[in-house]
Amino acid sequence: MTNEKKIFLKNFIWNIVGTGLNSFNSLFFLIIVTRINGMNDAGIFSIAYSTALILYTIGLYSGRLCQVTDIEKKVTDKDYIINRLMTCLLMILLAIIFVFAKQYTPYKIGIFLLLCVYKATEAFGEILYGIMQKSELLYKSGQSLTMKSIGGLVLFLLVDWLTHNLILAACSIILLNIVILVIFDFMLVSKKLIDFSAKLNMTNVSHIFKSEFFVFANSFAGIYVLNAPKYAIDNYLTEDVQAIFGYIMMPATVVTLFTQFIFMPYLNQLKELYEQKKMKKFGAIALKIKLAILSFGIFASIAAFVIGPEVLSIIYGEDLISYRIQLTVIIAAYIMYGISYVNLVLLTTTRNTFVQFVVYIITMLVALIGSNLLVKNLQINGATISVVVTLGVQFILYTIVTKVIFRKIEKEAIC
Repeated sequence: MTNEKKIFLKNFIWNIVGTGLNSFNSLFFLIIVTRINGMNDAGIFSIAYSTALILYTIGLYSGRLCQVTDIEKKVTDKDYIINRLMTCLLMILLAIIFVFAKQYTPYKIGIFLLLCVYKATEAFGEILYGIMQKSELLYKSGQSLTMKSIGGLVLFLLVDWLTHNLILAACSIILLNIVILVIFDFMLVSKKLIDFSAKLNMTNVSHIFKSEFFVFANSFAGIYVLNAPKYAIDNYLTEDVQAIFGYIMMPATVVTLFTQFIFMPYLNQLKELYEQKKMKKFGAIALKIKLAILSFGIFASIAAFVIGPEVLSIIYGEDLISYRIQLTVIIAAYIMYGISYVNLVLLTTTRNTFVQFVVYIITMLVALIGSNLLVKNLQINGATISVVVTLGVQFILYTIVTKVIFRKIEKEAIC
């Protein structure tokens, strides 16, 4: 095995382990809260975590994708870091405005804000992970995420079990993230990779906001689209229903995770193929990834129908057998989301972001109007239908746009 293949395999494995554990933490957190604090707190935690994820896109802004696929390389690591500090502060400020505008109880406000700060530490860590990945050290970010995930889960469980206090449990994982961020992510890894002699350019910092606005807007809209039914439930139904919908939605993230697992290690390669105008090979890799997502999604849907509710009932300690159809339908709908995500990354790599913004504006309107109407009239069944309709519209639009744009790019490459 060549050294290049060894590095790819090492990055691939650690990325799967770290990203997987990090993403599944929300599932385990919800299980812990349900078992220790009850369904009412689980409902609050579910909507608070979803809100933190939406605000997380503000903290990330353009995210690691643009940082790693930056072909021109005019923006330095220092510029990216300052920009990320600003977006993380903005993320927290908007969270404060949101919770007071909603007039939540002090307890609910505390949970919302602490989970937002928790995700802000992750957003800042992502900028350092991007620096690692550009230096072919993606495995280091995987190791960092592994430490944060396992350590955070154990700490959250212990603190919540001993105190039955979600506020203290949330504080504990924030503290752990900061410690690992400073000691491992920065001091032991990123500090060696950053060119501190490079002059900070505030014009570049501002340029990131301007040039990557549509990437951010698309990410923000994308997360909102996935969580629109939860906000409709927050408006019309109870915390218990919120918790149940959170339980049956959580397994669908497996499809999203699978997409990220197999896609992230190919980012550098796709960037290089696009630079070299090798569009046939570029398209072949994309097709292979989409077929893998489709195969995995079908398997996940079948598994969800056969044993999904029974497994979830055991995990959460709640009777979820009557939600078999809703669970299966939601996971099947996420196959479309996974393929749309691949198209999103392909279009972003080729810097076709405005057209995605148009796609998301349409999808957001469908999600906003559809979820509220359907949840109000059909309750949890309406939330399920809303997921299918919204992701279906998104899938159709992304498929059409991607085919049109890549036909044009292929023709230009031939000429």
